[in-house]
Amino acid sequence: MILPGDAPESIAAAARCIRSGGLLGLPTETVYGLAANADDDAAVAQIFRAKGRPADHPLIVHVADAGAVAHYASDVPAFARQLMQAFWPGPLTLILPRRPDVAKATAGGNATIGLRCPAHPVAQALLKALMDCQTMPLCVWGLAAPSANQFGRVSPTTASHVQGEFGGDLLILDGGACHVGIESTIIDCSRGQPVLLRPGAITPEQVQAVCGLKVVSKDDVDTLAVPAPKASGTLDSHYAPRARVRLMDAQQLQAALRDGMSGTRVAVWHRSLLQEPAAGVLSQRMPSDAAIAARQLFAVLRAFDLQGAAQIWVETPPDASEWDGVRDRLQRAATI
Repeated sequence: MILPGDAPESIAAAARCIRSGGLLGLPTETVYGLAANADDDAAVAQIFRAKGRPADHPLIVHVADAGAVAHYASDVPAFARQLMQAFWPGPLTLILPRRPDVAKATAGGNATIGLRCPAHPVAQALLKALMDCQTMPLCVWGLAAPSANQFGRVSPTTASHVQGEFGGDLLILDGGACHVGIESTIIDCSRGQPVLLRPGAITPEQVQAVCGLKVVSKDDVDTLAVPAPKASGTLDSHYAPRARVRLMDAQQLQAALRDGMSGTRVAVWHRSLLQEPAAGVLSQRMPSDAAIAARQLFAVLRAFDLQGAAQIWVETPPDASEWDGVRDRLQRAATI
């Protein structure tokens, strides 16, 4: 069932669900998550089963504030603390060395763990309620909460998207449409300097400006002696709708529309076409602002799927850092 996330009784019901080992649809500013107590291995196992996700593919832990980090991380470098202070609450996940006695299932058995402090008021209200051990005997330090969708598919940005994935039996807190719309930036802090593992709304330039350290890209990662840890959302193929996604520049897209796709239902998300595609082609204009495009991205892919598109043609986003998160999701969605 879907409950209004701004109602105190909804937060109380959600807290009872989590404390009893259940699963919950949780709004964040990035996407909706499928949440469980990060320290309850049996509850976390339900997440992997429900999503069809490999058990060694780690989940991100959502915490109320930086004070909960010591429960999960064995070492927090100074630059990671600077990033927490600057960007938490917000769409930034930090990969840190994991304390060996906690959240093994959540971390997929890996020696590192991803931690994030969500900015959404509903997520914050629930996390704070779960850490209140004065009214409840079980204190929950954090929520394992990957995107609330089947593994590898389009992430959900509304409560109804979550219900469409998992049915009416799942308790879902409705926090409205997600403001950011794509998953968090992931910065690996476990190898002595910041390494970008997944782009998002927070850019490498912003990270570097705060901590004063060069952010190493995935392309440069071989310069580090220690291999990269596993992290959420970094597989080559991910975020995919049922329709096949094709990325094209404006010239290629215009040529493809001229050639046509006989008998194939095509949808187009574009910025630069001077005129709308011919009748019979589904079409939506991509915003010129990267943040707005990110907010719309997954909803657009889902809508085209629902309208029966067999192929979704997308104009490649601009080559600028603020578009990196959108471009990354589209490239993964287009990988077969």
